[in-house]
Amino acid sequence: MTGQRYSGAIIDAHHHFWDLSLGKHGWLEGGQPDDELAPLRRNHLARDYEALALPEGIVASVHVEANWDPADPAGENRWLDTLERSPGIASRYVAHAALLDPGAAAVLEQHAESARVVGIREILSWHPDPAKRRMPDNDRMDDPRWRASLARFRDLGFSFDLLITPHQFESTMRLVADFSDIAFILNHCASPIDRDAEGMRRWREGLVQLAEAPNVAIKISDPVAYDPRWSRESLTEVIHACIDAFGPEPSMFATDYPVAGLHIGFAEWIDVFKDATRGFSADEQAALFAGTARRWYRMA
Repeated sequence: MTGQRYSGAIIDAHHHFWDLSLGKHGWLEGGQPDDELAPLRRNHLARDYEALALPEGIVASVHVEANWDPADPAGENRWLDTLERSPGIASRYVAHAALLDPGAAAVLEQHAESARVVGIREILSWHPDPAKRRMPDNDRMDDPRWRASLARFRDLGFSFDLLITPHQFESTMRLVADFSDIAFILNHCASPIDRDAEGMRRWREGLVQLAEAPNVAIKISDPVAYDPRWSRESLTEVIHACIDAFGPEPSMFATDYPVAGLHIGFAEWIDVFKDATRGFSADEQAALFAGTARRWYRMA
């Protein structure tokens, strides 16, 4: 592919911080010294992120909830506010709320007290194979109680970050149609988790259908989670499928630091993305690397 590689400012639309000394990230506790998550079992703070991000031209970013203690979701916001960092870094937060919980309304109100919280995420990923699912059930998006909590987003001004699998695209399309006045942002390329021909077909066709909704955007982030033995060609294929479906305007770059680091280097992922998008116009590249994230997360 010919064309100019992007060289402008970057907004990272998805990353995480944590301090294990706080005891707030139970999913990272225990385990074996040599298991898959071992590289994540250390503190990942603003200074660690900036050492990688600033040299790459990242000028602003969105912190996404990192499975903080569910008993105190708003505590993550308060902790993030204490972190010293460069202007723009973690300037917006996507916080956690379990929308089926009886106390969901109160949690949402607590999140609304922070000017940096612009969105909510509740991981909903379900798969027919129990080993590939993050949630035990697949009916939350249709549950009237869950939807009643989501309806509060209208008054609070929140968007919703969707982490789902292609097996949930049908219910997702109903959801985004019924809540057409709420912005939904698909995480991690909408999870191309099944890598056989049928699985990739289901994912590609679903992307095209979801892209028809004007209130849906997509983060092109951490494709290596589903492709750990990746090649530049396999990652480029996923990048192009997302952009072909959605276009550059509702598509946004993100790193998923530090989780993506399990399978790809920080600068390496940026390099792959720049190579994959060098055939796009300067305006389209600017949207992919910064403009879309700025608009959808309402950044200065």
